[in-house]
Formats: sequence, C-alpha cells, structure tokens
Amino acid sequence: MTDLIAALSEAVSAAFAASGLPAQHGRVTASDRPDLADFQCNGALAAAKAVGRNPREIATEVVGRLAGDPLFSSVEIAGPGFINLRVGDAALVRRTGEIAADPSAGLPPVAAPRRVLVDYGGPNVAKPMHVGHLRASIIGESLKRLYRRRGDTVLGDAHFGDWGFQMGLLIVAAGDEDPRWRAVAEQTAPDQDAEALATLDLATLDRLYPMAAARAKDDAEYRDRARLATAELQGGKPGYLALWRRFTEVSQVALARDFHALGIDFDLWKGESTVDPLIAPMIEDLKAKDLLAEDQGAVILRVSRQGDRRELPPLLVISSAGSAMYGTTDLATVLDRKDSFDPHLVLYCVDQRQADHFEIVFRAAYLAGYAAEGSLEHIGFGTMNGTDGKPFKTRAGGVLKLQDLIGMTTEKARERLHEAGLGEAFPPEEFEEIARKVAVAALKFADLQNFRGTSYVFDLDRFMSFEGKTGPYLLYQAVRIKSLLRKAAETDPSAGSVGEGAFVIGEAAERDLALLLDAFDHAVCEAYDKRAPHFIAEHAYRLAQGFSKFYAACPVLTAPDDATRASRLTLSATTLRQLDIALELLGIETPERM
Repeated sequence: MTDLIAALSEAVSAAFAASGLPAQHGRVTASDRPDLADFQCNGALAAAKAVGRNPREIATEVVGRLAGDPLFSSVEIAGPGFINLRVGDAALVRRTGEIAADPSAGLPPVAAPRRVLVDYGGPNVAKPMHVGHLRASIIGESLKRLYRRRGDTVLGDAHFGDWGFQMGLLIVAAGDEDPRWRAVAEQTAPDQDAEALATLDLATLDRLYPMAAARAKDDAEYRDRARLATAELQGGKPGYLALWRRFTEVSQVALARDFHALGIDFDLWKGESTVDPLIAPMIEDLKAKDLLAEDQGAVILRVSRQGDRRELPPLLVISSAGSAMYGTTDLATVLDRKDSFDPHLVLYCVDQRQADHFEIVFRAAYLAGYAAEGSLEHIGFGTMNGTDGKPFKTRAGGVLKLQDLIGMTTEKARERLHEAGLGEAFPPEEFEEIARKVAVAALKFADLQNFRGTSYVFDLDRFMSFEGKTGPYLLYQAVRIKSLLRKAAETDPSAGSVGEGAFVIGEAAERDLALLLDAFDHAVCEAYDKRAPHFIAEHAYRLAQGFSKFYAACPVLTAPDDATRASRLTLSATTLRQLDIALELLGIETPERM
C-alpha cells in the first residue's frame, strides 16, 4: 500500500528521467496552495539550474509526459516552473478504499524492524515528580508508542535515580528521625525488622530528603556522615541496603501511580544501582583499551575529535577523591543495555541543556566499543514556561509537583465540562473518568503539538478549551463521530463499512477528508524519522478539522441516496479509526461519549 505522495513522486520522477534529467527532481510534496492543487513538484527549478535551461521549458516537457496518466485529473504549470498536480478521482477512491480496509488506517509498518530502547522519565527516589519531569515523560512515551506501533521491538526505561549521595542523606536522616530505623540501619542481617520498615512511607521521605539536603549544605559533619553512609551502602552494608530497598520500593510505587495517571508506563525500572557492579570491571576494560588518562589526580577519558568546532571536555571517570562519577554510571548503563538487550538504537529523552553531557558519554561509548557509532541519540527538548517566559513554578515560586499539576488540570477539566454541559447526565464515576481523559489530553497535546526542541508557555485556560488547537477539541470530534456511528448502527448494523472502490467522493469536503486520510502515512514517517511527535499531533488536528467541515457540508445519516450514505459513514468510521490511532500514539485516550 503506497500513499499518494509516493505514487505521484514515482510517476513524476519517471517523467524527469525520460527527459534526461535526474529522477530525484520529481519529488512531490503537499501543495502550499490547496485551493489550486493537491500536490506540487518544484524540481524543474532545481533541474534548470543544474543544466542551464529554462525551468518553465523543463516543466512543460515533464507535464507533456504526464498527459493521460490516470493518476492525475490535471497537471498544470504555475509561475516560473512549478508543477501543480491534482489527483484523479479514481486514484483517490482507490487509495481511500485501501485506508478504509487497513486495520491501521494507513499507518505504515517500518521496513526493517529494530530493537529500540527509549530512556525517559528520570524520576528519583524520595523526590516526588514535578513539572520538570513532564516533557521527558510525555515525549518519551509518545516515541515509545510510535516505534512499537510501527513494528520495532521497544523497551521504555524509567532510568530510576536510586543510587548516590542522596541515598546516604536519607539513611542518615532516617536514623536520626526514629530509633527503630536507626536499629535497622545498624543491623548485621538484612530485613530483621519488617514492621519498622513498613512505617517508612513516601510522605516521610518527601519530608526528610529536602531537610537533609538543606542541612548538608551548611553542616560539614552531617555532610561527611552522609558521604560515609553512601560509601557503606555501596559497599554492601546489610542494614543500609535494607533501608535503601524500602526507599526505592515506596518511591517506585508512588511514581508508577503518577506516571500511570498520565497514561505513561515503563517496561523497565532500572536505575543507577543496576549498573554499579559493572563499573569496576568496566574501568579495568577502559584501562586495557588505553582510553584512560590521569589529570590532576582524577581519571578521565578524552573524547574531543579533530574538526570539532569547540573542544568538548573529557568524561570524568573517577574523581580525585576516588569516586565514580555520574557520567561513569551513564557509560556503564550503555554497556548494560548492550549486554541485556543489544539495541540498534537508544533514544535519551532529556532536557536540551544536557546536550553536552550526552555527547561526551556517547563518544566515550563509541570509543570503548560499547555502542555502534550513531546508535545513541539525545532527544532534547525545551522547557515548559509560565506566562513570564521562565520555567513553570507555583505561585509561591516553588517547583510544582506533578501530582498537584494533574489535580489542578483535572479540576479545570471538570469546570469546562460543566460549562459546556457535557457529561452531566452520566454516572459520577463515568464523569470523573471523562474529566481525567480531558485533562490528560489537554496536557499532552499542549506539549506534543510543538516541535520538541522549542519551549512553550503553559496556559491552562487555553489548553482546556473545546475549541481551537487543543486536546479537548480532538476528543470532542472523536466523540462526535462515535455518536454518529452509534445512531447509524441503530438502523443498520453494517453502517460504516463499504467495499473497496465503492466510495462516492463528489463534494469538495469529501475530497479534502480523503486527502487528509492519505496524509497519515507521511506524517507518521516524518515523526518516526525525525523523532518528533508534533507531526502526528498536527495531522490529528487537521484531520479533526477536516471531519468537522465534512460533517457540516455533507449530510451523513440523511444523505441523498444509500450509496452516498454508506460512503460517508465509512469515511466517518475510517476517520475515527485513524484519529484514535493518532491520539493513541500521542498517549491520549478518547472517551466513548461526553
């Protein structure tokens, strides 16, 4: 099954080749002026420049070779040599039938499936998620869904922050807080006091950690105790390990709950602790490969390359104090992933400000042979900002917890549903579920409609509107189609299904909707190749708009004849299936009704 852009490009490329010109100039794109044409080809201008001919003369020759091709209803020259293309009705009907018959509604499978690992989320033990985790989670989840839906074998890894100095801080703080926890810490056999450990909950960790972190800044003795506790934990002290396991357990349960509320779920919860046993042998391997050097008491791995526009600093492998560093852990994670999954591609969905760090780690991994050149990619993104243009904060100036953001957004969803008179007659449980889906749609679409590399302003009132380019608008259009199909099924159980080639595409709005359905293939491929979900978000919005115009212009249930009614119902059903799939790729669920 080939989309129209590919089919038309093949035909126009053949026409260029027949004229003795490179076939690559026959590339077809969607028209900049849909009022004039469906598609366009600008290759005559580039070809003319290369061979020193008049572009309109080349365009005339190409157009002549396309005359009579049933793919086109018209092929015209505009301006200095642009070629405007309008698809033939038979070709459009055939393509629409293919999409309607396809369970994936035109979503193309990948040609060569790969093993892909998506690293996103990045939550930490004892630290509730905040809005800073939102973009990594939303973008990473969408990429995981996109790659998996196209046929790749994909794992999503939360990359849990569960090791290091913060664990030492918590161990010291817990021991000072409660004698029972101090007794657990000093035990010589693991998990002697399960009852004491059970009283250590997330609320306690949430209170202890910021207190301990603040005290460590000014209290050298406290800081040294925490450092010693960190070293003893990593050395395997049983009581410290018992406390650490409890810290990670209660944190992961709460974090998984918050993620799941956003429709985000991980396959792996591996963390820094997972790769700690790999670090010592890895360092020996790096030494054997003659990749390490001493520098002012530290051990480094130089990654700069000839031709770099600016010199990247080396990877700091071991500090002058003898500790393995953050980058060392990341390098060991690359090695662990190679050994356990051997991915063809690893995508790191992390703030754009970490670009240099990842470039250093990636280069080190390539030098060491832990990953193939180009197989590690940093999927950077901008920040979610407040109306002041700065990273989003609470009114008091603090970092907003993600759970509070979800609650705030859900409350706004309830308000908007009531204002619009939607869902009020439903049972309370169903209304709450609709409000949750509207809230998540608002949050996710607000983020994913932007190219991930840009920052955007968080404006809850605008995001929550049922009009305009918003998640709630898309849900409303999906629910409208579901309602239409339910009404049709009351009188005709087969409504929404016609045979391939049985479409009646006569009205302009029908034609426009059919062309939008065809565009899904291109949008998905762009999102996949560029690791950019906004292509799918844009397609979903345009598709919803196209259906709204179709619905207004083309009566469905009261169509003039049975063939037109059946065709329009199938167009509606296919639009719903494609819209549902597009939203699912964005991590957005649609309710059955509103």
